[in-house]
Amino acid sequence: MPHPPLSRPPFWHPDVFARRRPHLAVRGRVLGAVRRFFDGAGFAEVDTPALQVSPGMEPHLNAFATDLAGPYPGERRRLYLHTSPEFAMKKLLVAGEPRIYQLTHAFRNGERSATHHPEFSMLEWYRAGEGYRQLIDDCRDLVRAAASAAGMARFAFNGMDCDPFAPWRILTVPDAFHEYAGIDLMACCDGTHEPDPAPLAAAAAAAGIPPHTGDRWEDIVFRVLFERIEPHLGQGVPCVLTDYPLCMAALSRPKPEDGRLAERFELYACGLELANAFGELTDPAVQRARFAADMDLKERLYGERFPVDEDFLAALEHGMPDCSGIALGFDRLVMLCSGAADITDVLWAPVAPVSA
Repeated sequence: MPHPPLSRPPFWHPDVFARRRPHLAVRGRVLGAVRRFFDGAGFAEVDTPALQVSPGMEPHLNAFATDLAGPYPGERRRLYLHTSPEFAMKKLLVAGEPRIYQLTHAFRNGERSATHHPEFSMLEWYRAGEGYRQLIDDCRDLVRAAASAAGMARFAFNGMDCDPFAPWRILTVPDAFHEYAGIDLMACCDGTHEPDPAPLAAAAAAAGIPPHTGDRWEDIVFRVLFERIEPHLGQGVPCVLTDYPLCMAALSRPKPEDGRLAERFELYACGLELANAFGELTDPAVQRARFAADMDLKERLYGERFPVDEDFLAALEHGMPDCSGIALGFDRLVMLCSGAADITDVLWAPVAPVSA
């Protein structure tokens, strides 16, 4: 029986592929620049399994689950495709590796848009004994190296542009709330894992962002970021948004200067989030408590929870060095370096859509 006609040509159709091929050529050049950058900085490239006991503990991410079968009947274990290689890479820091990076596929179910894909390429790296602000310098040098390799002097995306070779902007989250929304965020932040949302809801309503029934404090922060702040970030020059509230950084250390804030930053270019960085939490007891709180929230919101990677917590108990780490969306970087408008334009073979 013949197959029914497709609503659109498949990715492998020569005409479709010919349109995408220039973006893929840029992907190859950016990949080479990334490896040259890390080789020159003394990093070891590592390769960890995608199958993990825990896919990651971010409450709002959905994972892919599978069963690992052993050689004997009835021998099965539930595993997950990782949403990030973080836990495995941190175990290598405990093992003694001082500088590591990995370019790997990561998996997040339920995500598909012009800038999201259920299977995507994540670039993640860690520095033992070095603070998270060193990662800002890494990002600047790496992004500039990628742009140079692609022959791109400026980035343009979604009606915005920016110059990665100009001085970058460093902006704190509290300053961004004040500048773009007229909200005093720190007056509404008590430093707990689950701050009282009422003061922030009132401030947001006064700024023209009405609250929703059942809003948590973090929900209001995300809405202000999405509606008022992110559309401005990375216009003209890339922007590093730093000093997130501690309750929004489950894997991060608190800032010594203000324990209500975390050693965390995100990188934006042309309104597009590129990277998320942390001064990494090393206290196993605090980490276990944060995992439990996040999974309680996940169960409350989505009716499921992921298992804790006890081997990861054992590694923290053994002693993880003070370190910093960052994850960067490699496909998004290639989009900026190639001028692609959709993430599928920079993927050699996209994942089939649900409707296929």
